[in-house]
Amino acid sequence: MKNAGHKNAGQLSRRQILSAAGFIGLATLTGCGSGDDGGDSKDLSKKQNGAMKEYRAGQQFKAAKPLSFSVLHNNNPVYPPKDSWLFWKELTQRTGITLKPVGVPLSDYEKKRSLLIGAGDAPFLIPKTYHPAEVAFVSSGAVLPVSDYVHLMPNFQDKVRKWKLEPELDSIRQSDGKYYLLPGLHEKVKSGYSLSFRTDVLDRLGLSLPTTWDEVYTVLKAIKAEYPDRYPFTDRWSTNTPYPAAALFSYLGQAFGVRAGWTYDNISWDDKAREFVFTGATDGFRQMLEYLRKLVDEKLMDPESFTQTDDDAVKKLLAEKAFVISANPQELVQNYRYNLEKQVKGARIEMIPVPLGPAGPVVLGGARLENGVMVSSKALKSDSFVAMMQFVDWLWYSDEGQRFAKWGVEGVTYTYADGRYKLKDGISLMGSAPDAPKDLQKDYGFFNGVFTYGGSWALVSSSFSPDEKKFQDVMAQRQELPIGPAHPLQSVEQEQATLWETPLRDHVTQNTLKFVLGKRPLSEWDAYVSELKAKNMDQLVGLHNKAYERYKKENG
Repeated sequence: MKNAGHKNAGQLSRRQILSAAGFIGLATLTGCGSGDDGGDSKDLSKKQNGAMKEYRAGQQFKAAKPLSFSVLHNNNPVYPPKDSWLFWKELTQRTGITLKPVGVPLSDYEKKRSLLIGAGDAPFLIPKTYHPAEVAFVSSGAVLPVSDYVHLMPNFQDKVRKWKLEPELDSIRQSDGKYYLLPGLHEKVKSGYSLSFRTDVLDRLGLSLPTTWDEVYTVLKAIKAEYPDRYPFTDRWSTNTPYPAAALFSYLGQAFGVRAGWTYDNISWDDKAREFVFTGATDGFRQMLEYLRKLVDEKLMDPESFTQTDDDAVKKLLAEKAFVISANPQELVQNYRYNLEKQVKGARIEMIPVPLGPAGPVVLGGARLENGVMVSSKALKSDSFVAMMQFVDWLWYSDEGQRFAKWGVEGVTYTYADGRYKLKDGISLMGSAPDAPKDLQKDYGFFNGVFTYGGSWALVSSSFSPDEKKFQDVMAQRQELPIGPAHPLQSVEQEQATLWETPLRDHVTQNTLKFVLGKRPLSEWDAYVSELKAKNMDQLVGLHNKAYERYKKENG
């Protein structure tokens, strides 16, 4: 799923349960060096080789002597790594640190990472890790509880404090109250997906772009009346993912206040009831299925949407067999619009802000964390440990380090004036100047997903196309749904929960499809809920609520 060709994978891959959430209020405490009472942390005085004596937020990190650190590098076939990249050379010049990449192909990244960690051969720095993948390495002690060392990271702490990210960090804590992943930090939620409409067709029919799901239905009905032999809406992102129409379910679920599709979670926090509930059995989930059932039943949506490949879906759009399809900003510009303009005279297509539903103008909570960096436990044995943590803080969390990783070197790869970044002539980024001889990613090594994520809204939005800017500005105004409180499971509970998780998730996925396609009538909803109960739904929910109550009692 995570490699399904979407830029926003980091956010979406946080779909799994926040079962190991922990210890609200420790976020700030940990930052102040709670590590000082841990055995390992006391010895940091002997791990200062190359470290800066006074390192503060907003300051350029420069090691006191040249050092090198190994890093796991996710080799993206779109921009295969080169030793000649300006990124490596300039990074060493600015920081005194030479990174030694251990390359792993994108398609094999998670498997190879597990093997390297299991064999004790992991590099010191292990980026591009999506929560909760780090949980697998906690019990063996192979990765560090990084929350013990964030007092060495002033930029990280500053952004957590400024952007009030403590609840998000609490959601990734383990049952010992610590977190083992340094996630990418976003100032605002960056939304990835929504519907796109052929606006020239809407104009011809005198229709406006819809702003609610009720209006979406009305618009689809009007298109169907004009083209009775076609399905107005066909969809994609159903293959290479455990969930059909994964993007659609993610943003449609949001409108009903539930996690679905890529963001599906068996367990959800019900803020009104102040308890955890089973997502796939909630009223919101049922209403979402009823809405899609209506679209399929009235032939407004192509039933093949839930099984076809992305290519087949896009072909239908280009052949005018459909006029509406899920999009992300990159696909909209580089695929749909580019190809439609070549094939269909006068065709125009636009992506709309996610239509509103019963939940109102909301986005899912907890989506301001992105994939992040694990640190191998071996790194703590190094006498340069403190310098390494300072370097990680500068490259991944300082404004300057983030700007460098994204845009490169001012005057060489880009210029900056009046608050705007502009690539130098002759340099392209993701097709922005198709005839340019150089590419920012392929030829220079910047805008590399291993090092570029998160940051201030000004920086994150600096690479938006006009389309995406319009979309994100609307989405950024929406209210985040509440994040579930800390409810750390003990290891025995965690093992038990893991056994129940998959059969329940699979049952939800299979029946979601049956309900939507009319292979099972929604009048059987109660029977479906009983089937979930037979698969230990209530026991799983009970486990999480017990953990929540226990934590509350112990910590007030």
